[in-house]
Amino acid sequence: MSEIMYPPESVYNLMPREEVKTEKPPRYMSKFRTTVVLEKKSNKDAMRTMGPAKAEVPSPEKYLRKHSKEPKLPEKKLYSKAGDSVDTLRKPGVPVRTDNPTMGIHTKRDFIKTNALENIMAVPRTQQPTYADTNRGHKQLLEKSGLVPKYIKKKDYGEIPEYLQQRNEEAQRAQEEYDSYVKEQMKQGAMKQLSDEERQNILQGLKKNWEELHHQYQGLSVVTDTITKKSRKERLDLAMKQLESDINVFERFKTIYIANN
Repeated sequence: MSEIMYPPESVYNLMPREEVKTEKPPRYMSKFRTTVVLEKKSNKDAMRTMGPAKAEVPSPEKYLRKHSKEPKLPEKKLYSKAGDSVDTLRKPGVPVRTDNPTMGIHTKRDFIKTNALENIMAVPRTQQPTYADTNRGHKQLLEKSGLVPKYIKKKDYGEIPEYLQQRNEEAQRAQEEYDSYVKEQMKQGAMKQLSDEERQNILQGLKKNWEELHHQYQGLSVVTDTITKKSRKERLDLAMKQLESDINVFERFKTIYIANN
């Protein structure tokens, strides 16, 4: 056995020591303790036991009888031939196999004839045309594919739409108003119409002037290092652009009016 180890002797161990008592902190108490206790007492069920506290004892006269808990069928009622419930007559029984049926009696509706007539007069259901777009037979409606020429079968196919007719009528009306206005101005002497020959002569003169300016422009030096050269080049550019716009106007419009003043 291992020897018991004692602490070494010391003078301080011989002196008596004061016993230090450790004080425990007070136990935690919730401030809602009283309210919880009151709520528990107030909400306590009165009959939280194995069954009611005071059960009614069955009387000896109401003892359990035989077949008392089996479901009971409703009482049988008597019916007349018309189907009304009466107390004296019973429902007619099933006819025997040897009985002959009564002849000459027809029901209100002959279902066999009505069904036959409905099937004869019924319109056959048309099947929507389809097309297969895969090798596995995936089908789509043919009408939505764009392969059916349904637009050429319209009543107004090939005719001008109404909005285009209205636009053409408005344009024609505006042209007529403009022509009438020009004629009135010509009658008053404010404008003069150029003839075709005069228009051609003016056009040829404009082109000739442009060729002369272009020949001068081609003769300019490549290097424009002075102010005089730059100003001459700019002047020729402006003159040629003005002539080009005038030539374009005379070639575009065949009827040209000029003011007398």
